[in-house]
Amino acid sequence: MNQEYNITIAEFQKMDQAAYSLLDVRDDMSFQYGHIGDALNLPLEQLKEKLEQGELPEQFIKNKKIIVYCKKGEASAEATELLRSRGYEAYSLSGGYMAWLLANVQEAETEEEKETEKNRCEEIEKSIRKKFHKQLFTRFAKAINTYDMLHEGDKVAVCISGGKDSMLMAKLFQELKRHNKFSFELVFLVMDPGYNAENRRVIENNARLLNIPITIFETNIFDAVYEIEKSPCYLCARMRRGYLYSKAKELGCNKIALGHHYDDVIETILMGMLYGGQIQTMMPKLHSTNFEGMELIRPMYLIREDDIKHWRDYNDLHFIQCACRFTDTCTTCRSDGSSDSKRMEVKKLIQELKKTNPYVEKNIFKSVENVNLNTIIAYKEDGVTHSFLDDYEN
Repeated sequence: MNQEYNITIAEFQKMDQAAYSLLDVRDDMSFQYGHIGDALNLPLEQLKEKLEQGELPEQFIKNKKIIVYCKKGEASAEATELLRSRGYEAYSLSGGYMAWLLANVQEAETEEEKETEKNRCEEIEKSIRKKFHKQLFTRFAKAINTYDMLHEGDKVAVCISGGKDSMLMAKLFQELKRHNKFSFELVFLVMDPGYNAENRRVIENNARLLNIPITIFETNIFDAVYEIEKSPCYLCARMRRGYLYSKAKELGCNKIALGHHYDDVIETILMGMLYGGQIQTMMPKLHSTNFEGMELIRPMYLIREDDIKHWRDYNDLHFIQCACRFTDTCTTCRSDGSSDSKRMEVKKLIQELKKTNPYVEKNIFKSVENVNLNTIIAYKEDGVTHSFLDDYEN
């Protein structure tokens, strides 16, 4: 693409917001995890379809600049050429969302910048205590109490991936420690499975901004699974969990905490039914089968994802989505349908069902609490299948 159609982050930041429209050509899931300003999300393949049909949204009028971005600036270059061929004044944001993200989480250097950063952290913490207390902290504490997750003397490894969920979980644990009536310890644990330098820097800078004293340890998981063709994500997830347990135990922890939330739970229930042919749920806590004395807890279990996003956007925070080696290029910006995850499909299905039944999410969640064994044909317990016929004559 002609280099004059590129625009740098520095140039973009100086532009008058009224002078351009923002177009994000990444996939839906990437957009939901974080985006720039009031950008419109239109994945590249959908953009092509709309240009063919002449149905580009009215906000992209031809006398207004369009700034196009993707993850790293590759898919956006193709989108920019397409738009220019149709008469639009389009520019591709150099370096994409990742470059913009890095520019917005730079380490404070001057005393004035450090003071500003300190004040911002205080405002973020205040938002948890005030504006989002009911939606976030109350539900966090309720999950811990309801499912008996925390006891006196516990040492919890709060596992931070760098995304919005785990970063918020760390802040909620800090808030809980300020108020709790019994003593427990926290270790904020970040496993680097082979992040690129940019992703690692975003995690470190966000942790500094949020005053989270992280402990980072490195593994080579991404290298180990990169060449595996069949189920690399499954193997990667298992290896990551194992390394987290191992490091946490080494540090004297008896529990690891993961940042799965309410929406993860209901999506997992539906995914199991629709794609796995089974009824199961994501448990609020689990004993480890491979690490004796260790337990996994999910204290975000009752928190809604929309409330997490609201907290993130209210505080103008920006986190990484996924630093996986498989999704580290702009090939994942090209949403032709095949790259959409099953989880995103289920998210969309739930949103459609919610249009006619506003209680659908609550009902899905409660379905695994209200299982009637008298109406179940068969069930498994400890790996053994039990049939209704076993006791039918009795």
